Amino acid sequence: MSEEFDYFRDRNTGKLFDLVLQTSTELHVTHQRLHAMEALLVRHGVLTPGELDALEPTEEEQRLLDHQRDAVLARLVRVITESGPAEHPLRDQWESTLRETAR
Repeated sequence: MSEEFDYFRDRNTGKLFDLVLQTSTELHVTHQRLHAMEALLVRHGVLTPGELDALEPTEEEQRLLDHQRDAVLARLVRVITESGPAEHPLRDQWESTLRETAR
């Protein structure tokens, strides 16, 4: 890791901090969009207040929710397992993905 990006002088602490930032960003964006969507749906009479909280998903909807959860977790684990300097931390993973795709 270059000096410029090594804020904590410890690679593991830096990765943990990156993970926290990624999680916080994901949560913030999701929260804002969910709040906006629910407000619009209530405002237009599509939902009543609290109706979203009472939703029980179908099996297919639950599968989709589970898939989305797994995708978010995979992105977070990627932060922990990435290699390479901070300037291009996922280069090895990117090149590996390109090689697999080219097969």
